[in-house]
Amino acid sequence: MPLSPSEQHSLDSVSAELVKLIEQLPNVKHSKLIQRALAVLVRIASEEIDRLDWKILTASLEDLERGFAIFYPYRHVRKVTIFGSARIGDRTPEYLMAVDFARYLSKRGYMVMTGAGGGIMQAGNEGAGREHSFGLNIQLPFEQGANAFIEGDEKLINFKYFFTRKLFFLRESDAIALFPGGYGTQDEAFECLTLCQTGRYGPVPLVLIDKPGGDYWTSWHDYVCQHLVKRGLVSPEDPSIYTITDDVEIACAAIDKFYRVYHSSRYVGELFVMRLNHELLNAQVEELNDKFSDILTKGKITKSEALPEEAGDETVDLPRIVFYFNQRDLGRLYQMITLINQWEIHCEAEEHPERK
Repeated sequence: MPLSPSEQHSLDSVSAELVKLIEQLPNVKHSKLIQRALAVLVRIASEEIDRLDWKILTASLEDLERGFAIFYPYRHVRKVTIFGSARIGDRTPEYLMAVDFARYLSKRGYMVMTGAGGGIMQAGNEGAGREHSFGLNIQLPFEQGANAFIEGDEKLINFKYFFTRKLFFLRESDAIALFPGGYGTQDEAFECLTLCQTGRYGPVPLVLIDKPGGDYWTSWHDYVCQHLVKRGLVSPEDPSIYTITDDVEIACAAIDKFYRVYHSSRYVGELFVMRLNHELLNAQVEELNDKFSDILTKGKITKSEALPEEAGDETVDLPRIVFYFNQRDLGRLYQMITLINQWEIHCEAEEHPERK
C-alpha cells in the first residue's frame, strides 16, 4: 500500500535526521553507545514483530526520553524517594509524619521524589514544597491523579509504564523511605530489597517509617525473620539493609549518617570501588580487613586513588578503598558502611551532604 503524502513527508524527515546524525556520529559524545542503540533498532526493524511490540518499544523510549531530560539538570543533588499508600488521609499520624520528614529533607538540601498521587505521596510533595519535589506519575484508569502540590510543575513526569517509572525512582534515588501502604508499597519494598540484596541497586539507606507505636513495619520485619531468615531463604545479615523507626528524626539521621563518610560506589571490572568523603587511616583499613575478610573473594581491602578507568569521573578527587567483593553478602557490605561512617561521627559535618 503506497504511503499518503503526510506519511511520506514524515518518513523523509526522519530519514534526513538519521542521515545527519550518522554523518555527525564520529564527533558526538558517547558515539559508540549511540551506535549500539541504533543498531538494536535496525535489527528489530528487520525482524517480524507485531505492531503492539513497536507501540511498547516506542512508548518506553518516550518515557525514558522524558525522564532523562527532566532529571539531568538535578544530577548532582541527592534525592530521596518516599513510597506509601495513596489512601492514607491527610489528618492521620502517618501523613503528618511524611510531611515533617519531607520538610526536613528539603531544608537539608535534598530533593524528594514521590509517585505524585494522594496520601503519603501528597504528603511528601507538600512537605518538600514544589521547588524541591519531583512527581513520577503513572497513567491509571482510577485513583492516580497528580496531587495539588506537584500538579503543573515542570518536574512532574507522566509515565505510561510502571517499569520505566520504577527505573527512574531507583536510578535517581540516593535513599528510599517507605511508609505504610498496600500492594504497591509492599511491591516497592521488596523490589528495593531484592535489588539491594543482589547488588543491582545501591548501597543506599532504606528507611521504613511508621507512626509512633505503630507495628506495620515491625510486623513485616517479623515475617521476614520468621519465614525468610529462619528458613535460610535470605541471609541473616540482610535485615541490615534497612532501618525501621517510628521517629522522624531517627529516619532523617539514618540518611544523613549514611553519607557522612561513604559517598558512592561502582565496579571496575571485578573490583569494587568505594568512594569516600574522608580518607581512612591505615589502622581503620586494617580493622576492615579483620572484620570483613569473609566478603572478599581474594586479596585485601586497600586504599586507592581514582583508577585509570575512572578518568573523567566527577568523583575523581575523592579517596577510595577497593576490594574484590563476593557480590553476595550485601547485608555485610551495609554493615561495613555503617562502621566506616561511625569512625567519622565526630568529624565536622559536610557543608553540602546532599551534593554528589
